[in-house]
Amino acid sequence: MIAEKPKKGKLLIAEPTLSGDVSFHRSIVLLAEHNKEGSVGFILNKPLNYNISDLVTEIEVPFRVYNGGPVEQDNLYFIHKVPELVENSIEISDGIYWGGDFNSIVEMINNKVISEDDIRFFLGYSGWSSLQLEAELNSKSWIVVENVYHCAIIQKSANAFWKEKMLELGGNYLIWSNSPENPNLN
Repeated sequence: MIAEKPKKGKLLIAEPTLSGDVSFHRSIVLLAEHNKEGSVGFILNKPLNYNISDLVTEIEVPFRVYNGGPVEQDNLYFIHKVPELVENSIEISDGIYWGGDFNSIVEMINNKVISEDDIRFFLGYSGWSSLQLEAELNSKSWIVVENVYHCAIIQKSANAFWKEKMLELGGNYLIWSNSPENPNLN
């Protein structure tokens, strides 16, 4: 396996050794930004017990909300693949966009112009200060891989995503793919 460098649009896969970390245990993070000032990403595989309609009363559709990370968990963020519909979007990569005009999002969701396959909502985000992510990579907390799903990652099921990535990595990761969420229950 060739170690990738962190870059906007790549995925961070939590190493199995992060089992004691409440926020990032078995997480897969999409890097939305990575530069010398730091990094920002969203955890893709940690659904919450909320729907967007629970949090934004103007939205009438029950799209799932995900835990984006431990930073600013009282703020709502979103990624999407419809920049032609959402003004002020920022391209992450490969047809995935971050943010944009939220008022238009509300209207388009309610009018069924935007579906759950087009957008994913997060409470909070994952953030690293300058060189913090590199330090975590050096301590073998994360594996950096290409996002082979491109914009279809928005539709990726969260249920077995981490296990699927462990199987793809192969080698020593294969044993982790079948380990229980809590190794003490093994």
